Amino acid sequence: MPTSPPPARRRARRTVPLAAATACALLFPASALAAGSEGSGAPDPAAAAAGSGTLPLRDLDLDALTIPELQQRMDAGTLSAVDLMNAYLARIAAVDDELGAVLSLNPHALDEAAASDRERKQHGARSALEGIPVLLKDNVDTAGMPTTAGSRALLHSQPDDATITRKITDAGGIVIGKANLSEWANFRGNDSTSGWSGVGGQTANPYVLDRNPCGSSSGSAAGVAASLAQVSIGTETDGSIVCPAGSTGVVGIKPTLGLVSREGIVPISAEQDTAGPMGRHAIDAALLLEVVAGQDEADAATQEIPGDLATDFSALDAAALQGARIGVWTLSPEESAAVDDVTEGVFANAQKEIEAAGATVVPVSLAYQDQIGAGETPALLAEFHRDVNAYLAATPGDHPADLAGLIAFNEQDPVELAYFGQELFEQAQAAPLPADDPTVQATRDEIRRLARASIDEALAQGPGTEDDLDAIVGLTNTPAWVTRYKNLDGVGDEFTYSTSGPAAVAGYPDITVPAGFAGPQETLPIGISFFGTRWDDAGVLDLAAAFESATHARRAPGYLPTVGDSAAPAPAG
Repeated sequence: MPTSPPPARRRARRTVPLAAATACALLFPASALAAGSEGSGAPDPAAAAAGSGTLPLRDLDLDALTIPELQQRMDAGTLSAVDLMNAYLARIAAVDDELGAVLSLNPHALDEAAASDRERKQHGARSALEGIPVLLKDNVDTAGMPTTAGSRALLHSQPDDATITRKITDAGGIVIGKANLSEWANFRGNDSTSGWSGVGGQTANPYVLDRNPCGSSSGSAAGVAASLAQVSIGTETDGSIVCPAGSTGVVGIKPTLGLVSREGIVPISAEQDTAGPMGRHAIDAALLLEVVAGQDEADAATQEIPGDLATDFSALDAAALQGARIGVWTLSPEESAAVDDVTEGVFANAQKEIEAAGATVVPVSLAYQDQIGAGETPALLAEFHRDVNAYLAATPGDHPADLAGLIAFNEQDPVELAYFGQELFEQAQAAPLPADDPTVQATRDEIRRLARASIDEALAQGPGTEDDLDAIVGLTNTPAWVTRYKNLDGVGDEFTYSTSGPAAVAGYPDITVPAGFAGPQETLPIGISFFGTRWDDAGVLDLAAAFESATHARRAPGYLPTVGDSAAPAPAG
């Protein structure tokens, strides 16, 4: 077992272009999960308007358009930022009552779009994000709008902009609104339902509305998949970017920990948390990553970014798979028995596509997973106790002062504990603070070491670099499950399989890209994840983008009310 990771196997990149506070913001109610007029046979107007993302905006299809294409039109004067914002706001009005992805709207979005048009006319675009609508997960601080982490306890929080919010707006991007999420980033109760929050209600999967979007960046993923914004920001501690992105058929980037500032983001743990972009197209997610990446004095982890790190993430190499060596994380017999055959077929076909694009695939398994899993939750509980208390203490507004106050708030609130409990909150409150217990830091150090070793040992296939792997690919998700609630149905989320853990605990990059469809009538998206070693975000992104370019596996959502045998009722509130 190595004591330090071997250096990444670097590839030369060929640059082949690829296609005012809570009261002033509109809060959406919980969305209904059923679509259409039951029994009438009449088409539902919202579902009809949903389509593929097409609205009468000079015949432009929002689903298909990329940021570079939008910039070309805005530079040419055939499209304005105001036009684009109006189109996305119309999409939200047409679709989001069914979807529940957008928790609140920016009341100044159109004014900011007009200002962007003036900036472009007078000085030119500030960046590739100029005039582009961006949806932020509602755990990212945004001045003048709610930042609630989905919790009613934070409805009167009044934070300033997070560092990444400022970076987006300084680059000319426009925050169209805040995305719903799994409350407290899915770190409140053992039997939670992803995509539900006390503030925003339930987010649906835009492919099949009674299916779950996975969490915790549920609204960020579903909103982009449904063309409610061009791109979005999600956050991940373990799986919360890649799982919802995979489950809703979009590209999701979980960067190396420290590449993107976490200042002003409601935490689970500074040891694993990171924000990252989502988009319908790899180029769009890459362009957003270019804007939000970089050092920040307020986040010590960003000070570790290598001085010579290439950050031209949008200079994508469409031929990156040609000559690459890709490790395929194979399923164990027990995992294969749990994963349905169609999903396994999607993964097997993806491997064939990778080979057809010129790569060599090498079966691998990752070591130490049991030890990593056993230590992760105890470490996160103690770190959450420390980090959420620090966030609450630093954030202005009328809200509980600490984790104990949050627990007390939930106990008396009529909505918060209606569908599942707060066992993780209670365990975290009982956990020792890391500064007071050296065993907590020892556990974190050990699982991080093992997680990094699990990836780096798999990448190093021989004594020489010629046999090393460029990245590892795994199955991101299995088909989305029917949305249910522990206190109503006796069961919450029904996860089957994931490969997010090693990269999450290691702090390494993990990028999911659409690969196909499975589930009833093959209606539900399946993604595959490319992940590699620390700071190799650009190389991993190249490989994911090359797979996207070779396969074009994504298709627009269908907004089906249900498929299969059963549908779960939506909770009120």
